[in-house]
Amino acid sequence: MLHLVVIGLLAFTAPALAASDEPAYRLVILGDSLSAGFGLSDSEALPAMLDQALAARGLDQIIVLNAGVSGDTTAGGLARFDFSVGPDADGVIIALGANDALQGQPPEQTRANLAAMIDRAQARNLDIVLAGMLAPVNMGVEYRARFDAIYPDLSEAEDVALYPFLLAPVALQPGFLQRDGLHPTAAGVALMAEPLADFVAASLFGLPQRAATP
Repeated sequence: MLHLVVIGLLAFTAPALAASDEPAYRLVILGDSLSAGFGLSDSEALPAMLDQALAARGLDQIIVLNAGVSGDTTAGGLARFDFSVGPDADGVIIALGANDALQGQPPEQTRANLAAMIDRAQARNLDIVLAGMLAPVNMGVEYRARFDAIYPDLSEAEDVALYPFLLAPVALQPGFLQRDGLHPTAAGVALMAEPLADFVAASLFGLPQRAATP
């Protein structure tokens, strides 16, 4: 499904996207506090930063919508999927699972919830990017191995684009994290948006990827 959609979208070059004043493509980030912008203004949150980064790549008619809810788990995301990813959406970035890991929820349930969200998106012919998460180191080796395998396994099984680790540019970088050590600062979000924009531009729109994927 993704490959067929990408082929269709390649008919729109970046200049062609700029030909109309109306948003040509609505991309929803379905996430938790990491995308909602915990502790930040709306303009500093990841959806706004990603929107700007995509525009800088010539994709200025993509509108990135913030469907992040602080504290949300994959169960919460699944429960609100149809409401949060509205009928006018063209694509979705599923960026959930961090709170599942922090709460020590069974990885098998997290995987099932993510798979159900992917299935709903595929049923609506939405483009999908699955944003990977990693379990905290204090969860233990066995739990981390089970949790961390969820995202690459689902990407292969469901044939969806995998962005390996959403927090890669700021993880373990205190200078780009808020005082809680978990949530990125505005500068951290800006760092996160750049490689994510490259990945979205390449995987959904076939544009050359300018930065290495984390």
